[in-house]
Amino acid sequence: MTAERIRYGMVGGGRGAFIGAVHRIAARLDDRYQLVAGALSSKPELAKASAADLHIAEDRAYGSFEEMIAAEKQRPDGIQAIVIVTPNHMHFPVAKAALEAGLNVICDKPVTRTLEEALELEQLVKSSGSFFGLTHNYSGYPLVRFARELVEQGKLGKIRVVQVEYPQEWLTEAADADNKQASWRTDPARSGLAGCLGDIGTHAYQLARFITQLPLDAVSADLASFVEGRPVDDNVHVLLRFEGGAKGMLWSSQVAPGCENGLRIRVFGEKASIEWAQETPNELWFGELNQPRQRFTRRADWLGAAASGVRTPGGHPEGYLEGFANIYKDIADILVARQQGETHQLTKLVPGIETGVEGMKFIQAVLNSSKADSAWTKL
Repeated sequence: MTAERIRYGMVGGGRGAFIGAVHRIAARLDDRYQLVAGALSSKPELAKASAADLHIAEDRAYGSFEEMIAAEKQRPDGIQAIVIVTPNHMHFPVAKAALEAGLNVICDKPVTRTLEEALELEQLVKSSGSFFGLTHNYSGYPLVRFARELVEQGKLGKIRVVQVEYPQEWLTEAADADNKQASWRTDPARSGLAGCLGDIGTHAYQLARFITQLPLDAVSADLASFVEGRPVDDNVHVLLRFEGGAKGMLWSSQVAPGCENGLRIRVFGEKASIEWAQETPNELWFGELNQPRQRFTRRADWLGAAASGVRTPGGHPEGYLEGFANIYKDIADILVARQQGETHQLTKLVPGIETGVEGMKFIQAVLNSSKADSAWTKL
């Protein structure tokens, strides 16, 4: 791995998909990976056509993930990792088969459709010895990691309040039946019981946990489905109680007109606060008590360890794809270290199976709380 690109196969992400292309760009940005195989659709003909689009060799274009794993295990140049970019209901079976075959796994979030699947997968990861990475990509932004460092350094003092939100507008109206992205995300059989909660609410929760590192104790939640006939939530309100006494609120919505991708977090401590927004990712606001607010930009000369994720000079915007690529770059470093029998320090920054399980515990607690008329529910 140190001399060659990491060979990977992708499951899902064929024609008409969205996130698969993002993963492929992220994996290639630092030239650490090579896409050599794929089972890019549950429809074999579409899978093979999609593979041809991506210049995957015909004999490595597979009609199913089972076929890909079996065939690649027999090759001396077979895949070293599987990237899973399917709807949620396929995350578990694909990851399970990959881990049992001794392959490393890079999986889109949420980790599985149910908490029970996530807990079983956690045991498989531990027993397999393979690496499992979860692409909560917003934790790859340099200024998000800088925010985490400020908290670790005690610059905010003891954390008191955490406010995080993630509004979108794209599901404000009932989607057309042929809208592939909307159809599976609003289908409990494929998305799980959480709609907006699982799709973007988990991103908001993981961002809050990543920056503050505060374990969550309990939630009081109110889920709504505003679009008539929609079987999953499209708006989420959650009160948060963290261990140690901090309080918080999380709002995620996919029925918020005027909002495109409005992920934003504010953290308030005894001494100072921080604020970061995904739509303006190259600036972080830091406010000390009784002092003018400071605006930090994405400049390598003052970001400390977080500067490792900066690719261009200050003032040259970086964003979604670069943050996503930082996760892939870090995973590549971790895989190389593992091959050499070492544990890389980046392991603590890259979301893994533990993050996935915690995310599913959050989803389950929110669902249970909302069903119980917003009763406080422990994770």
